[in-house]
Formats: sequence, C-alpha cells, structure tokens
Amino acid sequence: MIPSIHKQGSSTLGLLHYLYGKGTHEEHVDPHLVASFDHLAPDPGRDPSATKEDLAHLLDQPLHMLDQDQRPEQHVWHCSVRAAPDDPILADEQWADIARRIVAATGIDPGDGAGCRWAAVRHADDHIHIIATLVREDGHRPDHHRSGKRAQAEARLIEAHYDLHRVALGDGTAAKRTTSAERHKADRLGWDRAAREELRETVRRAMAGAASTDEFLERLKDAGLLVRTRVLPSGDVKGYTVALPGDRNGDKEPIYYAGSTLAPDLSLPRIQARFTTDFTPLGTADSEQPGRSTAFSAPAAARRTTAHAAWAAVLVLDHSTDDGAAAAQIAATGEVLDALAKTSALHTRSELRQAAWEFERASRSHTRAEFRHAQDLRRAARDLVYSGPAFGRGEDGSGTAMVLDTLVFLAIAAAHWHAQRKHAQQAEAARRAAGHLRAAYQQAAAEPLTVLRERGRRIAPSLRRNHATTVRTVLPELAETVLAEPGWDALAATLAEATQAGHNPQVLLAEAAARRELGTADSISDVLVWRLRRMADLPAYGPAPEPTHASRLTVRQATAPHLAAPPASRAPRR
Repeated sequence: MIPSIHKQGSSTLGLLHYLYGKGTHEEHVDPHLVASFDHLAPDPGRDPSATKEDLAHLLDQPLHMLDQDQRPEQHVWHCSVRAAPDDPILADEQWADIARRIVAATGIDPGDGAGCRWAAVRHADDHIHIIATLVREDGHRPDHHRSGKRAQAEARLIEAHYDLHRVALGDGTAAKRTTSAERHKADRLGWDRAAREELRETVRRAMAGAASTDEFLERLKDAGLLVRTRVLPSGDVKGYTVALPGDRNGDKEPIYYAGSTLAPDLSLPRIQARFTTDFTPLGTADSEQPGRSTAFSAPAAARRTTAHAAWAAVLVLDHSTDDGAAAAQIAATGEVLDALAKTSALHTRSELRQAAWEFERASRSHTRAEFRHAQDLRRAARDLVYSGPAFGRGEDGSGTAMVLDTLVFLAIAAAHWHAQRKHAQQAEAARRAAGHLRAAYQQAAAEPLTVLRERGRRIAPSLRRNHATTVRTVLPELAETVLAEPGWDALAATLAEATQAGHNPQVLLAEAAARRELGTADSISDVLVWRLRRMADLPAYGPAPEPTHASRLTVRQATAPHLAAPPASRAPRR
C-alpha cells in the first residue's frame, strides 16, 4: 500500500475534472466516490443529478467563509493511495475505510468534528485519490505537517489489517518517484522508460569508476546527454544538469534535471566525494598490483581484479565494525554493477542491468560512506569500463562467471548488513539484485562449466580418486553432496590444474572452504570452482597442461596429510 502526497494545488474543480475524466490514455474506468467527510457528498460519477461543480462547491465552503486575504492560495490537498500489484482487488467499502484512516492519520480529518472537508474517488481497481480543502470547519488550517510520513506509517498498519503486501519502510534516501505524467509521456513517445529513469541510469554509469569531475562530465556527453554546468568565479564546477535530446517541453526546449533531483547521491558534491584516489589505467603498472595479471586479455583481467576486490568487500561487510567503510563498499558495489552491465555480453546484459537497477536503492542510506575505504572496488569499476566489452566466450566469459559468483555473495552480504541496521528498503533491494545476479551467473557460467566438466571427465581415474579423497578429507560433512553434484567434474579439473600449477590442493581447498559457509549454496562444487580459480589465478580455457613429476608429487602429498606443505610461491590471493 503506497500513499503519495502530491503537490498542493489551487483549483478543486480542476483536480475533480481529472479524477472524474477519462484519463490521459482512457485509463480511468467508472470514476465514483467511495467516501467523503460527511458520507453525503454528491457523486458526479454515479448520480446523474450531481455535478463536479456541486462537489467542488461543497468541499470549498470553509474556504469561502474566510476573507479573501485569509484564504490560502494553494488550498487543494491531494493524496493517492495505491495497492501493490500482487494485492487482491479491494471492495469500495474497504477503500472507504482506508481513505478515512489516511485522512485521520495525516491530520486532514483527525476526528475532532472540525476537520477538513474531503472526498475519495476511485477510478481504477488498484488505487484511490483523496482530495481535501486545507481549511477546517472552524476556519483554522489543519496540522498536516509531515503528512507523507504519517500516511506511510498508517499504510503499514493497513497492510497488516487487510493482509496485503508489506512494503518495506523507507528512510527518505530513495530516488524521487517517476510521476504519472512522465510515464505517460514515455508511453506516448514509445520510450521503454521515463526520462528521469533513463537519465538516472546513464548518470550512474558515467559515475562508475570516474576519477575526476571533468572525466565524469565528458562521460555524460559521450553517452549522448545534453549537459549544462554551473561554474563558480574560481572556475570550479558547482553543479550540473542533464537532459535527453528528445525530451522537450511545449516550447521545444530540452527538459533538464539536476543530478540531485535524479537521486540524492547524484548531486555533484556527493559524486566528487568519491574522487579520493588516483587510478592507474589497466595495462600499465597493473601487473605489480595484487589480483591483476597480464596473462589474460584486458576484459578478463578486469573481471579477475573485480572478483578479488568484491571478495575483499564481502569480508568487510561480514567483519568490519566501521559502518562508514561498509557503506562505502556497498556504494562502490553499485558502481561495479553499473560498469559490468555496461560492458557485459549480450546474453547476460538484461539481468545485469536489472541487478544494477535494483541495487541502486541498496547503495544509499543515512550512513555516511567513507570512500577512501572502497578504492579497490572503484578501481575495479574503472578497469571494467576502460578494458572494453566482454564478448561472452573464452576467458572473458569465465571471468564474468567468476565475478558474478562473487557478486552474488556480496549482494547477500549487503542485504544482511542493511537488515541488521533496519534499512528495510535497502535490504530488500539488495536481495532482489542478488536474484538477478544469480540468473546472470547461470547464463555466463553455462559454457565455461561445460568445458571444465568435460575436461574433468578426461582426467585419469586414479587422479579423480585422489581428488575425491582430498574433498572427503577437507569437507567430510559435505563431501558426498559435492561428489554427487554435476559440478564435481569441473571441481576435479580445477583441483588438477591447481596441482599442476604448484599448489597443494588440500591446503587450497581448505582455504577456499573456510572463506564462507557453503551449506546454503545452490551448487557447492560450482562455488568452490570459482573460489579456487580466483585464488590460484587459473584460466578456464585452453588445454590443460600435462602432469609433471612435481605435480604428481603434490598429488601424493595431498593424500598424505602429514606430508602436505604450502607451496613455495603462489599467485597473490585475497
């Protein structure tokens, strides 16, 4: 149940013409009154003898009892109350009760006998509109301060009373909702989404990994937006506005939106707060940085960097007591998702775009983000943008699967972090994003896992038995589940490659398993595959190397725990 307090107006009759009209696209069906302040108000919808002028005159009577200079100019209060899409269709009597509860809770008609005059009109199955005159019967103005928050609180009680969909409590950090006029305009122009939503997504993508104001503004222009800036006498940019080239007003002028009106964290000062570290472009000195390897193509290397940074962020959310650092990791995760959606292969793009769109709500709360703690994730987002798009096959495809596997855990960790702090909307948004990330992972991982499973089936039976023994030794409670999964073949191939690369498979598997619980994973073997490949820096494609004498020795050591020892050197891991 979502109540929305609209901007106050000056014409009661004008609003009634809209409520009882056909709607912009003939969407108003059977407009009629369901409730009013005295239960006796005329209904122009179903009473042939009643007119909209009659109802407007009745509602405005207290206004006309005041002297002209005492009448408030913006005297029309308007609130719409909308049910959730999965709620049952409510009867008129139920909507009438809801209307009375809303006007009482907001102070419009608190039940003291001298409240404002109001009426509730229904012209669709799923919502009503409440119109009121902001002058009480005693001539005073109503106490409707913070009426939006009061209406939201009452809506939560209404949901419980009628067993309706429970809307998560908000905290005032959500982006401004798209208006019905903006939605209708998008429909009329054949756009997939309203201008406000398109601009918000484009600005967020431009922000992902940006290192300076100039770079951010250039990205906006490169994305095809019209950009205007406000510049101080010092030459510093104070603010910006953006517009879609095709979004124009009646005078054929572009309609500009300030960043702060698109979302609270898209104001220029909030964006500039992220620019706290100089970034090194991928491919220069990156081989000297942990988690970066020149052995892979740029898109693949960027995804491996992202997987390392994402896992480090999971650990921060799980264990850090610094809320500012955790909030920064979550906000930077939003940048990573925006960058990944922008550079993803076609078959994963839709789910990743939805994941980024949902997680956008999870990236904001009243906890101040200290972005100096999240520069690895911001650098990863930058690398994704500048490394170019992945084509979904080969190492790039496996890199996408690897990073998505980690991002699912990161989204779940973000949901848990928000839930602990009672950020209900953010926690729910993070959970929805995790669902889309899971779907994208299934799409990205299908081909790499097929290759790995086939590779695992070609391993000599004696080596497969050795790797099975490793699994039973390290994971005694989960081993039989793992060995029965379709992904066991891919895990066997990964353990074989790790062994051939000089790692002790038993030590590596134990470390991978200890990083986070496995019991709730959809496929334990798949999770372990990507953890091991990330930790050991293993490619997913290309022929597996022939076993060497050293690798055979490591296999024998893995079956004899008293001989197991960490390798002399291994790829940096996090």
